[in-house]
Amino acid sequence: MQQNARVGGGSQPLLYNHNKIWTKPFILAILIVIILGFVSLFTGVYDIRGQEDGMDMFFITRVPRTAALMLTGAAMSMAGLVMQLITQNRLVEPTTTGTIEWSGLGLLLVYLLFPAPTLVLRMTGAIIFSFIGTMIFFLFLRRVKLRSSLIVPIIGLMLGAVISAISTFIGLVFQVTQNIETWFVGSFAPVQIGRYEYLWLIVVVTFLIFIYANRLTLAGLGEDVATSLGVNYNRIVLFGTGLISLAVGIVAAVIGNLPFLGLIVPNIVSMFRGDDLRGNLPWVCVIGMGTITVCDIISRTIIMPFEVPVSLILGTVGAVIFIIILLKKRKQGGLR
Repeated sequence: MQQNARVGGGSQPLLYNHNKIWTKPFILAILIVIILGFVSLFTGVYDIRGQEDGMDMFFITRVPRTAALMLTGAAMSMAGLVMQLITQNRLVEPTTTGTIEWSGLGLLLVYLLFPAPTLVLRMTGAIIFSFIGTMIFFLFLRRVKLRSSLIVPIIGLMLGAVISAISTFIGLVFQVTQNIETWFVGSFAPVQIGRYEYLWLIVVVTFLIFIYANRLTLAGLGEDVATSLGVNYNRIVLFGTGLISLAVGIVAAVIGNLPFLGLIVPNIVSMFRGDDLRGNLPWVCVIGMGTITVCDIISRTIIMPFEVPVSLILGTVGAVIFIIILLKKRKQGGLR
């Protein structure tokens, strides 16, 4: 980290990396994602070039699906990046903090209160409960004295397991499990025009994270350091949690459960770029888009003409990378 920058026009200095974003590797990464997007547009069982309504289906299903892939990949990767920064732990993301499970509980309760909820209602429930669950996770962390690399995600996984059990129990008692069963197996198959547009709110979330990147970076250094540099630690953590909840809630309502994406991408980026949020954010978004698009293409082609839920592919790849990260940290003495 080099050079001084001002925080919100104040007098306190903030250190962050001024590395160029538009480098040759970054441009190459964008070109690869664009190519993957074109492959996604023309991947599927339906022959859009050989049918009379092929072009209609192209714009009704293929274009929305590819756009949803890009937006979702960026959203979940960003959520993981911000969570890892705030908690100062590389093993943290919505899957390992219980945030996803809280989103599912919010969706379930919305279905209980409203028999045929609109997408806005589902998103609202998922966002509110994502926020509540993430704040509860942070409150637990404040009371835990032992803050090793493994303890933090273990706490999150335990909380998530409890919330998942509660959701299952409520669903069985009130016979509404079938209403959210697609959420448990996140898939882009139902995405079509008119059912994904709220994902564009993720662009706003990205913009806000980039604007507040300096403050979030300071929050990642700890409460004492952030306060000494003139940043209201509690306020910025609350703001960051709100952005995470907004992104995760939207994805949970529209797509469903997408495990480990927020873990894989930020760790890959940090391996060759360090921990600068402002500099890493574009990379995280682009690689997140590419990762989810590759997994979705595999899910559509591996057993054609049938389709495997993308969460299955993503979960398998993510679990393997999660284990690799653990082994690498253990070898480097990073696990205590």
